[in-house]
Amino acid sequence: MNVTLFHVYATFAAMTDSSSALGQERAAVADACRRLGAEGLLIGTAGNVSVRVGERVAVTATGAVLAALTPDQVTVVDLADGTVLDGGLRPTSELELHLGVYRRYGAGAIVHTHAPMATAVSCVLDELPCVHYQLLALGGTVRVAPYATFGTPELAESVLGALDGRSAALMANHGAVTHAPTLDQAVEHALLLEWACGVYQRAAAMGRPRVLDERQQLAVIEAALARDYGTTHPVPPAQEENR
Repeated sequence: MNVTLFHVYATFAAMTDSSSALGQERAAVADACRRLGAEGLLIGTAGNVSVRVGERVAVTATGAVLAALTPDQVTVVDLADGTVLDGGLRPTSELELHLGVYRRYGAGAIVHTHAPMATAVSCVLDELPCVHYQLLALGGTVRVAPYATFGTPELAESVLGALDGRSAALMANHGAVTHAPTLDQAVEHALLLEWACGVYQRAAAMGRPRVLDERQQLAVIEAALARDYGTTHPVPPAQEENR
């Protein structure tokens, strides 16, 4: 194979690999949206989901019905400036927010919803207190970013500030956003946040919710690390033999 033919082959192979990867990520974003819709966190066209692949971002298209999203309704953009690299639909109006989170916090995926419990809390509180230790998976207390019009640089900057040291934030009178290293984790964070907001609302309806103080939160972190909390563990050999 001569040099010219080798160069053409290598270029074609790289393009094929790239397209395949983007196809997988687009399908994953569509799957995540359909799951969030089934869980009741998405309604109509409200919300957006994205995943980062190197210097590219696969993100939901504006105006798409998310609970029925298909891979062709996921657009690929450049992380640096949001230029559309692949796809025939304009990306979400919250693109600047997504790109900002990737640039500042190095996230792997982002979920933004108008989930009912989270949105209700965002209309009342300035922060969701740590009423349950599972909120520590999101960084503890969840801040509420000050209100700004959707799709604006002001909203993006407001949310970026609220996410400092956290993997979740509420958006005043708007919704919620979570991020994580993987898309599955970002979805789980969104579900956890919605659950926690529901717990807070039910507790507040009965009285003043107790909040875990710093000492109690630290004790939970230490216990989780010591026990490798949240993962499965095989039965020790000695116990297995006694069965």
